[in-house]
Amino acid sequence: MNPKTNDPLQRALPLLDLHHDSFYSAVPFAEDTGHPVPCDTRGWSQILVSILTGLRGREREKGPDLIDGSDVKAANTWKAIDTPRFNGVIKAGTKAEHSGKLESLDRMPYLFFVLWDHSPSTKRARCRVWCVRPQKDRAFRRMCKNWYDKRDTGEIISTNFQLHPPRGKDSNEIRNECSNLLYPLLLCAEHDRDGFIAIEYRPEVLKGGECKPSTKALNVPPIRKQ
Repeated sequence: MNPKTNDPLQRALPLLDLHHDSFYSAVPFAEDTGHPVPCDTRGWSQILVSILTGLRGREREKGPDLIDGSDVKAANTWKAIDTPRFNGVIKAGTKAEHSGKLESLDRMPYLFFVLWDHSPSTKRARCRVWCVRPQKDRAFRRMCKNWYDKRDTGEIISTNFQLHPPRGKDSNEIRNECSNLLYPLLLCAEHDRDGFIAIEYRPEVLKGGECKPSTKALNVPPIRKQ
């Protein structure tokens, strides 16, 4: 990382390289000993979002991932054994005052989704970051309200609100049984022979991004009930 630059993207790309190099350097050792590849996807993703946004983490304090009350959800398909998803997206099943209520979104300026996968066309390792503004995003709030309503009626009994990312797909559609939405893409970067390069970077979504209903919503396979 170049400490002299204030450009978030130029600070983020070396972090992506570091994550990629450390992960794949460990692969031979993990495979030789019969273990999963060690990877703190959550930690790498939180640091990445802090670099891109300037929002610091809470260090050792409990609570939201970022100092302003925002959260980061992460999923990694690299050498994954199971099917990675974004888990615990909204509050439910805890003792927090607004747990299980739509009002929980009013305290969350941003919700970031970080997916580490591979591009289907280039086969290169890839990192994508989507950004939601839960306080203002109408489509996202409608989906969350639908899920909360189904929990209240007993149609959904789980407290784990999952979102299914576009793993290995060139798409911004993230799916859930309550709504399939197109999410605002903040960053897409791919790893070539010299390291990560930015394919798309749209910092403007931090101020004006909004989810949109997917036109493919009626054509996707059903998602198992949560």
